[in-house]
Amino acid sequence: MGKRYTMPYEVAYYDGDITKQMTLPSMLAVVIKTSEEQSALLGRDAEYIAGLGLGWVITNYEIKIDRLPKVGEKITVTTEALSYNKYFCYRNFWIHDEEGKECVLIKSTFVLMNRENRKMGSVSEEIIAPYESEKIKKIQRSEKIEKVEDGRSQSYRVRYFDIDGNQHVNNAIYFNWLLDVLGYDFLSAHQPVHINVKFDKEVEYGHEVESHYDIVEEEQGLKTRHEIRIGEQLYCEANIRWN
Repeated sequence: MGKRYTMPYEVAYYDGDITKQMTLPSMLAVVIKTSEEQSALLGRDAEYIAGLGLGWVITNYEIKIDRLPKVGEKITVTTEALSYNKYFCYRNFWIHDEEGKECVLIKSTFVLMNRENRKMGSVSEEIIAPYESEKIKKIQRSEKIEKVEDGRSQSYRVRYFDIDGNQHVNNAIYFNWLLDVLGYDFLSAHQPVHINVKFDKEVEYGHEVESHYDIVEEEQGLKTRHEIRIGEQLYCEANIRWN
């Protein structure tokens, strides 16, 4: 197991939606800040990685939600870089309330990307050593994501401020595209409880993406299936279960 790092955070007014619950894009921004703080303390910040001609890219999220934090609530975000193999790094995030109860668990998969040719690179022990992560051989497979079958769609243009320091669309922007299509009535009446997201390809500035989705009723409740596409090319896919 790797080193753990915990960051306190008070959920700001601008982090919340109309129900005064923390939005998923805001939550992801906070958890990534936590990993960035830990990396800086360990001498492996973004500048160090960029100096090697590399950048960290998230390929998968699995998010389990007991409840979303509320505006004004004081929470703690704990992160741990659990393990890695030749190409993939596995990091968990936990969000706890003031009483220490777990609200959210996020399992994430990171890869290193060559900033020049945008191809995936191997993970060196020198980069990972300060995190004290376990080296493993096996690739951890995420749950298979069901495809959209008979969905509706909405278009979104990739704006300048959607691009982050790694020169690609920030992951929180994908969540805006995935969720916005569901509309006011659905989002204000339902809470996500399990999310599985896979980022397949990078979206470039100036392109127009189409956010496709459908809604499926199951015994466990509602499930939405999502795809971000440009033409026939798939860039991101997700399944979300709701209460």
